[in-house]
Amino acid sequence: MSRYKGSSDLSGVNNKRTGVLLTNLGTPEQPSPSALRHYLSEFLSDPRVVEIPRFIWMVILHGFILRFRPAKSAKLYQKIWTEAGSPLLVISEQQKQKVEVQLAKKFGDDVIVELAMRYGKPSITAALERFRELNVHNIVVMPLYPQYAGPTTGSTFEEVTNELKQWRWVPSLHFISSYHDHPLYINALANSIEEHIKEHGKPDKLVLSYHGMPKLFHQWGDPYFEFCHKTTELLVEKLDLKQDDFVMTFQSRFGKAEWLKPYTDEALAGLPAQGCKNIAIISPAFSADCLETLEELEKENRDVFINEGGQEYRYIAALNDRDDHIEALLAIIEPSIN
Repeated sequence: MSRYKGSSDLSGVNNKRTGVLLTNLGTPEQPSPSALRHYLSEFLSDPRVVEIPRFIWMVILHGFILRFRPAKSAKLYQKIWTEAGSPLLVISEQQKQKVEVQLAKKFGDDVIVELAMRYGKPSITAALERFRELNVHNIVVMPLYPQYAGPTTGSTFEEVTNELKQWRWVPSLHFISSYHDHPLYINALANSIEEHIKEHGKPDKLVLSYHGMPKLFHQWGDPYFEFCHKTTELLVEKLDLKQDDFVMTFQSRFGKAEWLKPYTDEALAGLPAQGCKNIAIISPAFSADCLETLEELEKENRDVFINEGGQEYRYIAALNDRDDHIEALLAIIEPSIN
């Protein structure tokens, strides 16, 4: 038996068919300790996510973290879970459907769109397997992380290529590694902020909170920190903000190592003493609302700010399936379709 995956039906190999794969990080299937244990085991076993010698980390992960963290994480997921399921998966499906509709209008049946999660289901392997069965000759992978980072975008690339290297016929591959400075992405962010200000008024401070990363990753050459700063620079320019109008921070740190600074929770705790009692907060690094935005930003960090004397705390939703966000995604994807 061959070690490579082929196809017994080659009747469609001359079709100019493109597969578009939208990916995001992932979600447990249920907000339960057992589901979280499975999800966290897959997520935290990825050497792109935790760069500690494997033997040492596996002892820590299975000996301590997976014994206690799943129950705690399950309680957090229960706070944001909806009747339709995981917010991240539901929103990602909505994004996929809108992208699919627009691409079908332009390319018809020549483009197939799939959604996959790096961890959990639907899996990257399953999505690529569908492309293989349909003899797709060109694959466009669009990780929905605006700013490249090794633990997210880099890990997605590894998972995609680990599957493709098992194929007998490897199609063309277009991997979109970042869109942190794309004009339409910046425009969508600016629109969402301007709409918020129009409805609620201008805050004392706009907080731009990006997902955190261990500082060592940056020192080792990960460009995420620079990409976040570039997004902020372009967004601030688009909104015509002054230096005192905003602050850029990093959230969601884990463990005792130093992460990228300033930390979101510490910055929020200090703002009321500076006279900033009314803030709006947005996370440009998230293309879809999820645990880190709906629970950590909207709830946990609200408490931090209010407990330190803040008065008004407003969370600006991720771009999700906004029409201007879908327009941006299409503009990024379409040049790779041939």
